[in-house]
Amino acid sequence: MNTSGLSIAAIRATTVTVPLEAPLRHSNGAHWGRFVRTIVEVEASNGLIGLGELGGGGQSAEAAIEALTPYLVGHDPANTEALRFMIANPTASLYNNRTQLLAAVEFACLDLVGQHVGLPVHALLGGKVRDEVEFASYLFYRYAGPDGTGEVRTADQLVAEARRLKETYGFRVHKLKAGVFATDHELECYEALADAMGPTDRLRYDPNGALSVEESIRFARAIEDLPNDYLEDPVYSMTGMRRVRENTPIPLATNTVVVNAEQLAANVLHPAADVILLDTTFWGGIRSCMKAGAICEAFSLGVAVHSSGELGIQLATMLHLGAALPNLTFAADAHYHHLTDDIVEGGLRPYVDGKMTVPTEPGLGVRLDRDKVAEYAELYRELGGYPYDRDPGRPDWYPLLPNTSFADHTDDTLPEPLAAEYARRRR
Repeated sequence: MNTSGLSIAAIRATTVTVPLEAPLRHSNGAHWGRFVRTIVEVEASNGLIGLGELGGGGQSAEAAIEALTPYLVGHDPANTEALRFMIANPTASLYNNRTQLLAAVEFACLDLVGQHVGLPVHALLGGKVRDEVEFASYLFYRYAGPDGTGEVRTADQLVAEARRLKETYGFRVHKLKAGVFATDHELECYEALADAMGPTDRLRYDPNGALSVEESIRFARAIEDLPNDYLEDPVYSMTGMRRVRENTPIPLATNTVVVNAEQLAANVLHPAADVILLDTTFWGGIRSCMKAGAICEAFSLGVAVHSSGELGIQLATMLHLGAALPNLTFAADAHYHHLTDDIVEGGLRPYVDGKMTVPTEPGLGVRLDRDKVAEYAELYRELGGYPYDRDPGRPDWYPLLPNTSFADHTDDTLPEPLAAEYARRRR
C-alpha cells in the first residue's frame, strides 16, 4: 500500500571530489588531500528530489547505485523498512553487501517524504530533543597542504592545530586520530594536548584498531589521569577490546566491531565497548541508528554520532540523528571542518561555540548547489580516486593489525605523489 502518495521514478549518482585543507593521515593510510564522495539523487513521481551520499566513487559506485533502479522504481519512499530487505537483505550479505548503498537511498527517501509532508527528518524520527548538536574537534596527523602549511607531526604542531580549531570553532572536546606513529610519540602528543587544552576540555584517542592488546593496556594506564571521554577502538576485535576493557577504568568506544544489530547484541551479552558510535552510513541509515540508540538506552550503553568523512548531505543526516537521540551524552565526531568547500547551497555549515544548529527545513534541509557539484565532479574526472589504504609518504607500506611498521615522525618531506598533485591542481 502506498501511504505517502509518492513513488520513486528515477535514481542518479554523481562522483565528486572536494578538497581538504591538508592530507589527513590515519592508521590505515590517508585521505590524500580531498574526499571522494558519491552524491545520490532519488526523484519522485511528482518531481521532488531526495538527496543521499556515500563514501568513494567512480564508475563502479555510480553503476552500483544506478543498478538499484529496478528495485526502486515505483516504490513508496515512505516504506523504508522494506528497503532494508529489498536492497541489503542480511541473508544475501555474504555475496552482496549493500549496507552503504541502502544508507544513501534511505537518506534520500526520508528527504523526499519530509519535503512532501513539510516536516524535517527529525520529526519523522519521533521529534527533536535538542536544537543543537555539539561536535568534537577531529585532530589528525597531517601532511602539509597545497600552500605548504598545515602539517601536523610533532606535539607542538598538534597543540597549535588544536588551539586553532578551538579558537575558530569553539570545540571543547578533542579527538586525536592516531595509530600513525610509534605509541610513545603519540603518548607524548596526547599528553601535550591535555596539558594545553586544560582540565575542563575532554579528550579522545582513536588509533583505529592498530595497537596490540598489550600496547593498548600500556597506553590506557599512562593516560588514566587525563580528562578522557573514552578510548576508541584501540584494538580490532571484540575479544581484544574485552581484554583492554578489563584492564582500564577508561570507557571504551567503537565504530568498527559493533556496526550492526547482531554485534550490538553480542556486546550487550558480553561487553567489549561502553560507548557505541552510530554512523548513519556504516549502520545502513538513520533509522538503523535510532534503533541501535534505543537498545543502548535500554542497556545503559553510551552513544555518540560517528563521522565517516562527510559532505553537507551526510552531515545533515548526522544532525537529524543527533537531534532525535535522547541518550546522546557525548559530542559528535565530524571531519567537516577539514573541508575547504561543500556541494550544498550556502556552502560550509557554520559551527558556533563548537555546535551546529539542527536543520528545521522540510526533509534533510539541504539542497544541491549545482554549480559546485559540476565543479567538483570535473575535479574528480581530472584527478581520479586515490587508495584510502595507502600512505603517500610510504609507497611500499601497507597496514597490518596490530601495526608493527609505524611512520617515522622525523620525516618532514612532502610526499612526491602529493607534490605532483598540488602542482597539477595549481595549473
